[in-house]
Amino acid sequence: MASVPLGMDLTLDLSRYERALRAQGFALVAGVDEVGRGALAGPLVAAAVIVPEDFDLDGIRDSKQLTAMQRERAYERIVASCRWVVRRIEPNVLDVRGLHRSNLALLRRCVRALDPWPDYVLTDGFPVRGMPCTSLGVKKGDAVAASIAAASIVAKVTRDRFMHRADAVHPGWEFATHVGYSTPEHRDAIQRLGVSPLHRLSFQSMAYQQLAL
Repeated sequence: MASVPLGMDLTLDLSRYERALRAQGFALVAGVDEVGRGALAGPLVAAAVIVPEDFDLDGIRDSKQLTAMQRERAYERIVASCRWVVRRIEPNVLDVRGLHRSNLALLRRCVRALDPWPDYVLTDGFPVRGMPCTSLGVKKGDAVAASIAAASIVAKVTRDRFMHRADAVHPGWEFATHVGYSTPEHRDAIQRLGVSPLHRLSFQSMAYQQLAL
């Protein structure tokens, strides 16, 4: 497995992982990340992105460090200039297959959907077996690797847009406000209205909510 040189301050330059890997002969380096793991409602969404070597990384950061407007601007730049894929798994499938198993399958599916396949994949936080190429799990990857940060932005904007549209289809749960995550307003809506087709019934926190109804 390829390694990143020791002693790097990876917080200073988001492209250092990708540059180090390209120097070892891996021309196409992809990052993959998911959003929505901890949500009570809505899909799990993942993206895989290959950032070109000459891509301007200004404004590219971990999606959680950006405002909604900054994410939208970064998203538009990424989808216009990078190779990218986004996929999702619906709540009812998560209930049947389980979150962790579904998450791993979704990350692999995103990478396999890239054309051509990358030479190397960086994953956020933990290694993912079964990738179609060599891969490396990177601690806090969305904050230290450009391709993972870009993937986090694409996944986050895609999921937020989905949840905003869902708000009009399923009014009352205020999905446009909390995008499916556990907030006092969301839990109160579940108490008043019950669950929607977008809620993940297998989640332990949802089970507690159901017992309180």
